[in-house]
Amino acid sequence: MNRVVHPIEQESFRRLRARLDTSHFPPLTRAVVERVIHSAADLEYAGDLVLDERDLVRAHTALHAGAPVVVDVEMVAAGITRRDTVCRLKDAKSGPGMTRSAHAVRLAYEQVGTGALWVIGCAPTALEELLKLDADPALVIGLPVGFVGAAESKAALRESGLPAVSNVSEKGGSAVAAAALNALLYHPVSAEEKP
Repeated sequence: MNRVVHPIEQESFRRLRARLDTSHFPPLTRAVVERVIHSAADLEYAGDLVLDERDLVRAHTALHAGAPVVVDVEMVAAGITRRDTVCRLKDAKSGPGMTRSAHAVRLAYEQVGTGALWVIGCAPTALEELLKLDADPALVIGLPVGFVGAAESKAALRESGLPAVSNVSEKGGSAVAAAALNALLYHPVSAEEKP
């Protein structure tokens, strides 16, 4: 089923491209950068995001082949369209040395196992916990927001060598994390990716 793009969204992307040339980015990188910028109306993401086209191609293939999508909070889930997600925050409990968000990541990993796409847009502790697991993710969209631990958790993600979308600064959040995943969902599947 083809996605119908509303005229307001079309005009938003036209204005975005009039203010920022994104034509030099490879296709999936461009899709993610533009959709993240669009979600926050923040052109600075073009220089703040850290992503690799090869990682995005593999993640795109996995996503369209049915790999599970795990999110840290329901706000991220609400922003992801056209795809069911796993969020275990309601089932999680905090305890000594573990936040509720970190526990939710453990519960989700127990449910989905390896090969999932992880979308973390709220809690740095969720991202930190994911990095402790042997999750072998298809992709980690690590865009938590905040003044405590956000930039550090994203730096740790980049240092881990896992396939990832992150950013350097403290900014991020549910909307931009969901937007990055939606960019991969909305991007057409190439002939090479079709089963």
